[in-house]
Order: sequence, then C-alpha cells, then structure tokens
Amino acid sequence: MLVIFWVSLSLLMYSYFVYPLLLKLLVKPKSITLQDITEYPSVDIIIAAYNEESCIKARIENALAQNYPGTLNILVASDGSKDKTGEIITGFTEPRVKAHDFPENRGKISVLNDLISQSTADYLVLTDANTEFNNDAVDILIRSFTDKVGAVSGELILETDAGNQNQDGLYWQYEQLLKKYESALGGLLGANGAIYAIKRELYIPLPKDTVVDDFCIVMNVKKQGYQVLYNELAIATEEIAPSLKEEYGRRVRIGVGNYKAFMVNFWALSPLQGWFSLCYWSHKVLRWFAPHLMLVIFLTNLALIANPFYKLVFVGQVLFYTIGLYGQRKIDNGEKVNNAISIISFFLSMNIALGQGFLKFLKGHKSGGWQRTARSGEKK
Repeated sequence: MLVIFWVSLSLLMYSYFVYPLLLKLLVKPKSITLQDITEYPSVDIIIAAYNEESCIKARIENALAQNYPGTLNILVASDGSKDKTGEIITGFTEPRVKAHDFPENRGKISVLNDLISQSTADYLVLTDANTEFNNDAVDILIRSFTDKVGAVSGELILETDAGNQNQDGLYWQYEQLLKKYESALGGLLGANGAIYAIKRELYIPLPKDTVVDDFCIVMNVKKQGYQVLYNELAIATEEIAPSLKEEYGRRVRIGVGNYKAFMVNFWALSPLQGWFSLCYWSHKVLRWFAPHLMLVIFLTNLALIANPFYKLVFVGQVLFYTIGLYGQRKIDNGEKVNNAISIISFFLSMNIALGQGFLKFLKGHKSGGWQRTARSGEKK
C-alpha cells in the first residue's frame, strides 16, 4: 500500500507540476519564421455549428473579413440545429460562403467529414462557431507551413466577464504555455480546436463517434510523419462558459473522447517516438488518468491511516475535497469565493467530470451528437 500510495501521488504531482517545470528549465520556445509567399495557396475555413444562432452570423462575417491574399472560401454547416442557425447560414449570398443545412444532428465529426470531402483547397482552417479571428490569423497560419509541417495551431485567448469565477481561463493559460514548449520539442499534442490549419491531403476521415476531433485530426497528421507547430501570432478569441455547471457537461463529453482517443493512439506511447512520446505520457495520458490516481491515493491513504503521518495526510485530503465541493456549490449558486477556493473547485470539478466520462466510456458511449456550451451573457 505504501508503494502504491507514493507512486500514485508522484505521478499526479509529476504531470501537473514537475513536468511543466522541467519544460521551462530545459526547453527554450522557438519563434516561427513566417514564409515569404509569392503565390498563395487556396484555403477553406471549415465551421460545423449546432444551435449557434446567437453567434454564427458574426462568425462567418469575421471569416470573410480575413486579410488573406489567396483564394479563401467558408464551408459551413448546421448539424440539425433546432434554432435559426441553418436559416442564417443559408441566407448568405456571398459566393465564398458554401452553406449546408443538415436536417439530422449526427455529430460534429460527421459534419467535418462531409464538408472536407467537398473541399478542393490546398489548406483547411478549422474553427468553432463562437470563435473570432484576428484579421491576419489565416495569413499567419498558412505562412507558418513548410514542406515538413503538416499542421499549425494558433493561439486561443479565452475572455471572461469580471464576475465569472470559472477558472478555465487560468487553466488554459497554463495549457498554452505547455503547448509552446512542446512545439519547440517537436512534441505538440493536438491543436486548439478554435484555430488550427492542416494540409488538406493529410486529413483522414474519423469515426462518427469521435469527440475530441481537434486532437485526433492533428495526431493523424503527426502519425503520417509531419511536424505540428504552435504559432502564438495567429490569434483567436472565445468567451468562457459562465459557470462550472455550464462547463461540466462539456468536460464529461471531452472525457469520453479522451479515452476513445487513447485507445486508437497506442502508437504514440512508444519510446521510439522520442520527445513526442514523453510529452504524450506526461501531458495527456497521466492527466486522463488523474481521477484514477486520486482515487487510489485516497483509498491507500485510508489503509495507512493508523500511522500518524498518513492520518494527517488523510485529513488534508478530506479538507481539500470538502473545500472543492463547497466552492463548487457556492459558485454554481452565483456566490463569490476567493481565488484559492475557486482554483481548488475548478480542479476537482474537472477531474470529477473526467471520471464520469471514463464511466460513460466503459458503458460503450457511441453517440456522435453534441451539445453547445452556454456563453457568458446569454440568457439561461
């Protein structure tokens, strides 16, 4: 029990604290040299939307406003939306907008597979319906490519209202930092789903029950032997979900997708993949199994409770979880808590959702459908 306790605790601490520190100490982020292009390649911006009537018009207008010298089209589809999303996208008369209003909600990846199968562009830029690009974002993404680069992820900035206590923005900054270091190592894992580009010829259609499409699409690019880069100069913005409760359902769904992705990416676990494998183990695999490690730590600590030291550790664990649950309840009720409680609540909520996603995965979750997450300022 003693060995299991310390190994589990060490793995958890390594993933969240030691690994980022090692990256910071050992790796120097590299700036990407933008290529000079005389003949710009064609680009299709791909947008799959579900019940996004509040933002889809602005999203398409933002895409059309890109300062990109080459041919640029927007392929957008409504995935069986129950609001006016389909009506809005098909109402565009701009010939660069190719809109599809699918009657059935089949899931995002099914829509992406359909849209990309119709594309003849050299490059695809994938994004979300609630994202806004800086005007030069597409230009920067495309000028980041070389013959050896197959995918480029941009930088997503999460915006939040002053009273929003969802710590997703803080956690996202932490994740962004890891991506920059991993990109320098050649170990970038996936992309920011809101803003990334790939060479169209490298796109491999995914199963209809795929959930974490941005991760799986880019992992397939890496599997084909191409580099994946992170360019923080290509900037997009999104709003954070207004509360932990609104974010929770999305994280459960992502949790299901993470375990599905794990099962189809065993190749990335091999030490033969070098730095990429180390990054995958440290940043993804251990994080995905953090709920399992937390449960093992709790149970083995309970078995060791006769020892005064482990009794103190157990009390600390109980206090940590109590604070997290207390904070989560207060935040969901719209009450203010201090930053420390807010961070603990976010960490706990994130891992509970991931654990629930694992249980759904074990039950054979097959749904390809998706639910949108509320945005800040929307009416409930």
